[in-house]
Amino acid sequence: MVASSFYTLPILFVAVYCLAAAAAAVIATLPPQQKLDQIDRLPGQPSVEFNQYSGYVTVDANAGRALFYWFVEAPVALQPVPLVLWLTGGPGCSSIAYGASEELGPFQIQPDGRTLNLNPYSWNKVANILFLESPAGVGFSYTNRTSDLYTAGDQRTAVDAYTFLVNWFERFPQYKFRDFYMTGESYAGHYVPQLSQIVYRKNQGVQRPSINFKGFMVGNAVTDDDNDLFGTFEHWWTHGLISDKTYKALNAACKSQSSQHPSAACLKQVDAAGKEMGDIDPYSIYTPTCNISSSSLKRKLRGHYLLSMMNMDSFVCILFYLHQPWMSRAYDPCTYRYAELYYNHPEVQRALHANVTGLNYPWKECSDIIAQNWGDSPKSMLPIYKELIAAGLRIWIFSGDADSVVPLTATRYSINALNLTTLIDWYPWYDHGNVGGWSQVYKGLNFVTIRGAGHEVPILKPRQALILFSHFLKNKPMPSV
Repeated sequence: MVASSFYTLPILFVAVYCLAAAAAAVIATLPPQQKLDQIDRLPGQPSVEFNQYSGYVTVDANAGRALFYWFVEAPVALQPVPLVLWLTGGPGCSSIAYGASEELGPFQIQPDGRTLNLNPYSWNKVANILFLESPAGVGFSYTNRTSDLYTAGDQRTAVDAYTFLVNWFERFPQYKFRDFYMTGESYAGHYVPQLSQIVYRKNQGVQRPSINFKGFMVGNAVTDDDNDLFGTFEHWWTHGLISDKTYKALNAACKSQSSQHPSAACLKQVDAAGKEMGDIDPYSIYTPTCNISSSSLKRKLRGHYLLSMMNMDSFVCILFYLHQPWMSRAYDPCTYRYAELYYNHPEVQRALHANVTGLNYPWKECSDIIAQNWGDSPKSMLPIYKELIAAGLRIWIFSGDADSVVPLTATRYSINALNLTTLIDWYPWYDHGNVGGWSQVYKGLNFVTIRGAGHEVPILKPRQALILFSHFLKNKPMPSV
């Protein structure tokens, strides 16, 4: 046994040397702008076995709009693996703040706001992950035309994101023709299908498109106003958050309401519901929230445009994270505070090649200006789903079942409205012998729930989220044993 290990060591050293040499060779041949975007090392970062890049891509030279990205490759030894774009919703919230720093990125920011720990369940273990701060005005992304901040909406966001992709692939030509997917959560339930539709349509008639788009996955996603609204009310009621009286009044007063112009009667009932719920975290109803006494540090609702537009003042307990004592080490609801500390350090911005224009405001996880002035927002994404399902793209939807902001019931109503044929009936899926959630496979769509997860699934259930993501990439149903 000793002799065998002795002879194995030189082989191991040669293998490691070859991998390092291969990585160095790749770096040496990078295009000039790609070299400039390469991250040497982030402040407080542990050693890693993968490459990182970040910087700006101009999407509108006349307006001076440029979007900031952070690209985290999978380890060299795993390549080639797919390329995946992650978008955080809001609208107006940062993919760097949430996706990269709280959920599925390679690092977890520690309470000191300076130290990074490795995330054992980072999604770059199975794919190359591209985080995009969108639209302009979110995070480090910027515009030189102030009016852009007050006129943002779905259409321009999708067009700018497509322009970003086209230009990004020119900067990273080695990823042209690589299998490409999109994913995101919350209001990315609009962003992802809309961008997917543009990419799909642009690829039509192209024999070998450089953006080799294969499909998308969204979680706890804003999908259809009517279904989202009444599915949300039902979730509140069935989970004991509101009374029978208020549930009936909500359904009566808010029927056929516009998400942007609700009636006074509807707002009154929404306010009553908020008071009945009390001091809970609506994004994860069974876990405590971050304890911050100052009202100026209340956390902006970043997921449910429909509810946030209904009553920004009186419905504050739904619109913001409420503040309670810390939870155990398993889940820290204060992580967004650490991100605000970390990304405002000048040395961090220099390492990320961020804030190169000297923005006159600090980096924040969400832009209140963009959220409060959001423009076009179609009532339903279901027509896009029908088009892309018919096109044969891979489409998965997932739900953390402890989210009351864009809950499981809302998503199920939207899926049912598609009238899809069931291929595999509702069944429990397992992780090491424990039920991880439930799933149903339709013709053209997979639906997966994650048991005990809230709005941001990878925070509370990181291992199960990675299992979900891996199965999506392989297009394999969730494990039934």
